[in-house]
Amino acid sequence: MSSDSGASHSSAQDNHGDEIANGEGAGDSVEASATEDGGAEDDNVEELQSVDGGTEGLTFARTRRSLAQQQAEDTASELSMNMPDDSPSIQGSAISSPSGSVLVSQSPLRPHRPTSLQPFERRFSSRLSPSPLASPRVQSPAFLSPHSRQSSISSNLIFQQLSDAGSDTPQAPWDVVRWTKLKKISGQVFSEVGKRNFGRPTCLNVTVSLAIGTSKGFILVFDYQQVLKSIIGPGTQAVECGAITALAISADHSTIAGGHATGHIFTWELAKPAKPFLNIPPQDRASLENRKSDGHVSGVAILHLGFLGTRHTALVSADDAGMAFSHLATRGLGALARTVKITRILGRYPLSATSVEKPRKPSSVLAFAPLPLGNVEQPTDDMGLTALLTPYLLVIVSTTPVAQTQHKAPRPKDVEPHSALSACLAWFPAVKLKTPSSDSNIAVSKTKLVYCWSNVLTILDIESIVAPPLEKEKPTELRFRPRSRWKAEEAIVTVQWLSRSVLAVLTISQRLMILEDNTLRMTDSFDLLQKHIYHSDLFSRQLRPVIEQLDEEDTSMHGVVADAFYMSFRAYKGRLFLLGFNDVSIGTLSNWADRLMALMEDGDFIAAIGLATSYYVGDADKLTVGLPEDDKARHVLVQQKLLEMISASLKYTFSQQDHGDNDARERRLKELAEVVFTGLLSMKEFDFLFEEVYDAFEESSAEKAFFETLEPYILDDEITAVPPSVLKDLITFYASANRSSRLEEMICRLSTDTMDLNQVTTLCQQYVLYDALIYVWTRAIGDYITPLTNILELIKLVDFDVDETENVYMTSAKKIFPYMAYTFTGRIYPGGTFMEDGQAYSAKKDMYRFLFSGKSLQWPPGSGEFVLTQTDKSPEPPFPYLQLVLEFDASSFMSMLNEAFEDSFLNGEQDTTNDKQVNGTQRGSALTPTRQSIINILFGIMNTDNFDPEDIIYFYMFVARNLPKYPQHIMLPGTSLQQVLVGLCNYPTETIKEDCQLSVEYLLSIYYPPNPQSLVPLFEKAGFHRVLKSVYRGAHQYAKLLGEYLDDEEDEEAVFGCIADILRPSKGLMKKQINEIKAVIVKRATDLAAVYASQTATTLKQYAPDLLEPVLEAIKDNADAQYHYLEALIEPEKMQAGVTTSIDEDLPEGFIEHYVQLMCTYNSAHVADFVSLLKSGDLRLDPVLPALEKSGVIDAAVILMARDGLIQDAMDRLVKHLGTLETALTGLIGAAAETPDVANTEEAVHDLLEDIQKYVKVGIWLCQGQTLSTERTPESTIDRRKSAYGEVREADLALDELLWLDLVDTSMRLIRDTSTAVADHDAFIISSDIRASDSIDTARIVSTLRSSIQKTFSALLTSTTIPPSKNATVTTSTPESDSSTTRLHPRTQTQSNPSFLRILRCFLTRATHTYSPSLSHLRTVLAEIFAAYTFEETILRLANAFLDKESFEHVHEITELRKRGWRPRGQVCEGCRKRAWGPGAGGGVWEAWEKREGERLEERRRGGEGAREDGAKGRGKRPSQADVCADAEGGGGDEGALVLFACRHLWHRICLENARTVEEGDGLINRYFIIYYCNTFLYKVLRERRRLKKK
Repeated sequence: MSSDSGASHSSAQDNHGDEIANGEGAGDSVEASATEDGGAEDDNVEELQSVDGGTEGLTFARTRRSLAQQQAEDTASELSMNMPDDSPSIQGSAISSPSGSVLVSQSPLRPHRPTSLQPFERRFSSRLSPSPLASPRVQSPAFLSPHSRQSSISSNLIFQQLSDAGSDTPQAPWDVVRWTKLKKISGQVFSEVGKRNFGRPTCLNVTVSLAIGTSKGFILVFDYQQVLKSIIGPGTQAVECGAITALAISADHSTIAGGHATGHIFTWELAKPAKPFLNIPPQDRASLENRKSDGHVSGVAILHLGFLGTRHTALVSADDAGMAFSHLATRGLGALARTVKITRILGRYPLSATSVEKPRKPSSVLAFAPLPLGNVEQPTDDMGLTALLTPYLLVIVSTTPVAQTQHKAPRPKDVEPHSALSACLAWFPAVKLKTPSSDSNIAVSKTKLVYCWSNVLTILDIESIVAPPLEKEKPTELRFRPRSRWKAEEAIVTVQWLSRSVLAVLTISQRLMILEDNTLRMTDSFDLLQKHIYHSDLFSRQLRPVIEQLDEEDTSMHGVVADAFYMSFRAYKGRLFLLGFNDVSIGTLSNWADRLMALMEDGDFIAAIGLATSYYVGDADKLTVGLPEDDKARHVLVQQKLLEMISASLKYTFSQQDHGDNDARERRLKELAEVVFTGLLSMKEFDFLFEEVYDAFEESSAEKAFFETLEPYILDDEITAVPPSVLKDLITFYASANRSSRLEEMICRLSTDTMDLNQVTTLCQQYVLYDALIYVWTRAIGDYITPLTNILELIKLVDFDVDETENVYMTSAKKIFPYMAYTFTGRIYPGGTFMEDGQAYSAKKDMYRFLFSGKSLQWPPGSGEFVLTQTDKSPEPPFPYLQLVLEFDASSFMSMLNEAFEDSFLNGEQDTTNDKQVNGTQRGSALTPTRQSIINILFGIMNTDNFDPEDIIYFYMFVARNLPKYPQHIMLPGTSLQQVLVGLCNYPTETIKEDCQLSVEYLLSIYYPPNPQSLVPLFEKAGFHRVLKSVYRGAHQYAKLLGEYLDDEEDEEAVFGCIADILRPSKGLMKKQINEIKAVIVKRATDLAAVYASQTATTLKQYAPDLLEPVLEAIKDNADAQYHYLEALIEPEKMQAGVTTSIDEDLPEGFIEHYVQLMCTYNSAHVADFVSLLKSGDLRLDPVLPALEKSGVIDAAVILMARDGLIQDAMDRLVKHLGTLETALTGLIGAAAETPDVANTEEAVHDLLEDIQKYVKVGIWLCQGQTLSTERTPESTIDRRKSAYGEVREADLALDELLWLDLVDTSMRLIRDTSTAVADHDAFIISSDIRASDSIDTARIVSTLRSSIQKTFSALLTSTTIPPSKNATVTTSTPESDSSTTRLHPRTQTQSNPSFLRILRCFLTRATHTYSPSLSHLRTVLAEIFAAYTFEETILRLANAFLDKESFEHVHEITELRKRGWRPRGQVCEGCRKRAWGPGAGGGVWEAWEKREGERLEERRRGGEGAREDGAKGRGKRPSQADVCADAEGGGGDEGALVLFACRHLWHRICLENARTVEEGDGLINRYFIIYYCNTFLYKVLRERRRLKKK
């Protein structure tokens, strides 16, 4: 059976007729589709009319065709293309199209330029920027809703008749596919009676009839009224041939063919179903070897079947065994009179039992289809093209006139490894396209084949190249080009063409996906698992050996064979037909009009309008919903329907009485307004928007939703014109809502061409919208003076006694400054875009002349009305408008003027009369103002009689800053500059001090006062430090300059750079100047150190070392500064990298002692490390010890005393301090049971234990140092035993032994007293029932102290052990050697030292006399001592074992390396340059080596002296002979003997003897050979010679 059952001639024309009418929306009836050529459809332009569309009176669009077509399609639906859009399915799948409905872009919010705090650093800006202001416009949710809502309520007549029974379960009208169960057909086929009579359904085929094959060999044919028209097979041989496994219907729908499980093929005429039209029996399996013709083998099921072209007698088929045949029957009178010619086109017959041929690789035909005919003649029509898919290849074969392979393609390499094995394919023939071009190449589409292997889908384009007329005999050439490829997430089991550009793909999990052919974009995906599609395992038995032999490393193999679905999944005229296990279903995909209508009928107008908009602009999938790709044709189809939907939606929405939540109603209205705006703007329907839509919102008092939706479109410049009536309401609404700021931005972005200027200006003045007022006046009329006069009138109304935030006029009045700044720099206010040159020139000139007019002017000119500045009718002052603005805000005016001065208009080059029309009147001639004239005018009016000093100071700053910038345009006399300079120094408030100082610096850069020193008091009073520095530096007054740096609190750290600069030797200062500078440094030392004491020390040490001591004395009241000062001098590296170097010996006396004293206070932890680095004599002990003891830095004191030789005093201080720590520790333990703060007590105990451990280590260090420095006289064994075991008194002990005794005694007393306190504490805890967790950890205390004792005794044992003598050796004899043979071994036993025992005996004696310890205490002490001793012995034993093992490994490694010998640097002799060894040396070398090795083995066997070792020890003393001999005499005259030196030179022995030089009386030459050019070896020889001469 063909894998695309609808691919017959007629069905192809029907399907592709829809393509021709793409976008027209007309479906053909069954009769028309069977007879008409698809290319002959009417091309009349469609019209849309309103019809009743629902119970609410909504209107929808219906396609109206010509009268003849209307009569033929009365009951048909409006549109022929019913395809899904790109919305997700109801199963919740995501939008599959990555380029689906595009969101409306949103611009970022407008950036505002911040203003500077300094008046002359800021630039005026309006609230509008040149870039469009974005507004948060909410995207319409219409076609991005979380569920897809489309319906298919219109379909062709034939399918409406099929679905008359309706679906058995309710479905939502917006389902992607509306499935209908064909109840009548299902009832007859799947009922018990039907199954009993006909068998189980096995396959399906659909064209103008619906044919179902059954397991009992019957074919049931139904019409579209679900009436069983024919039962094919009863009473014939067909029912005896097994189940129907394949079906095919001819191109004219008159003949049907059925393939059976036994290999039989029958064709039937539907008009005469009583007997078969043709019978093609299979070949008998037993007679295959003697067969006379081809054919299927009996017992093999026919899996695929199809008709070729329009003929009833030409078929192709494929079976389960992987064989395919073409069948061509002759014309005759009846089935018996016809003969069938069968040609094998694929596969091989099975091997017989006696065959010796190698078994073949199993195969099967997984997919198979002949090319159907299109609606236009093609060269391929007569070729009988058939496509076949096996597990390994795609094969396309032409069957006529002879079978020939046209194309082969292997399985794609990107097939998922070890995936399910599946394959399917479907043809789409060439069809005639509806195009205006007469070019046939463009008017006809290409033939296409889609085929799938596993999860990889490929589309193959086939192009036919016809031979020229002169070469008629040449066959048609076919070109195959794989165009595109797509990968699914799982295996694809069947594929069908829904139209020329739309594919339906079914995966192994029964998920249906809709793909666009052009982009292979998945536009829809939904699950069909609940449909229980019929599928069968047809291929696994044949391909089981392939699966069972699966190799994990072979990625080309599959893991499982998928079931076959092709016989149950059919597409015809855009509809899907499913054969299930229990029913037959039809699915209709909705088209664009169906979906819109379904949404409207459901009441979701917002989604419907949004979806229609996406159809109009082309964001949604056009092909799959039946819309043309051409924009113009698509707009014609959608526009009128969209307008009608909007009208109906507005009518319905505002006709409803909503008494519910007002917020919800506002949200709905806002959403409706948003989608309406989006739709109408996409169609450029501005008139409809501001007439129909606005009227509907206005009548329902819903202007808020309309205006809020309109706002972002205006701000984004998408709407630039609004009708006057709507604009008036817009202004009123926003002004009433106190949203004037946003309103002005909107007005300033609208075009003034459509405004009612009188209305707008009146409203702007009424609601104080001066930004909008200025914009309208300047853009609409070109009048820049009237807005200025309006703001001047507003300034006169400003009440300065009211808070600025509450003054309604203040904010608007201040807009005069950005307005003037924009105009004077040629920019449009408030947008900021630049004007044209002519317009800018006129605007600037008019504005300057009005503002700097010396008297009041008439405005408008000739009106007789003067613009006055005085409200009390008093006389107008000179320059009235300028004075009014300056009195309002002089600071802002100067900032504006500072910006205006940057414009080239004031350069004075345009000082010509202006005879142009300005504001509609002729102006008199006047000079254009310049920078000079403006400053002169301001000098004339900015005086103390008219303005306060707070205002005048801004003018002075303005002059001082602009004079250096424009020296060629501004020239002022010295008196004016002096006036400005003095005025800047007398600033009124501290807030502008920095601005005034900066202005003075600007001024002094171009103005040079005649006597700068006279201004110094003025600068000092003003506190202008930078100015004073400049003055002093210019006058070479460096002492004052240094003082000024110290006075400048904002730049204090620069004083060190100043000192370095003025005191550097190359400065060349006189001695008097240097002394003055040094005097200032000493006098201001406190201030200098307060800035940075460390930097002070570093700078003085480099440039003024003689001041180090005076400065230190000067800062004696600041100990912290002194510490950092000395630290930078004594330990500069410690501050930088933590590296300490030696102390500078050039430092003044007493600095180190003072530094240590201060360190005890500020960094006591570092004292010990510091003093340990000092040399003897660097530090005097007397002034330091009190500070050390006071601060508790005992370790440093001990180090210093030991360094000065006061060893016993150092130990006494250490013992005393340990006693203090013991007292503190026992006190804490005694009070720990009653303390409420256990954590604090625990922390204090921890700190004490750390101190005890630290000072015990200090004591060990002290004792060890003294022990090492003590020289002991050797004692005899008797004296040593007497001193160890005799009576010992403390007076007999040496100094180091006394130190150890004191340390051991102190440590033992510490643990004894602490243990007693711990025992008392634990007893109290037990008796008081206190939890152990609520008290201190006494076990840790005891273990810590025991660890200290163990360390003490370990150190004592180590220090008192006498190391073995290096030269002491003993003579031993070995049993293996002769009695006369002796060996010398070093003595490894350590000698006994009596010091340990003497110290121990004295300790026990002192303990007995001092605190009379009990037996238990002594036992504890001894246990600790012996534990320490045992620990030390164990450590030593382990260390020795490790060392021995490591030494053995090193010796073994050296021995192995020595055995390797030396490798010569080459293969030739250094003397004769002949090859000495290796390839080419000759056979004599090998024979000599064999002879020598034999001699050596013989010597060893006889027990004689073994062969001598090669060479020396590797130090170059003796050359190594490569397997020949050891010395010069051993080789005799053997010419093959070689000598190898340590320098890797190789010689023949004979060559070396000939080259040597004999020296008389030198015995060395008899033992060594010298290579003259080897310097390394010569050096070794000479060294050996000197050694021998010494002996």
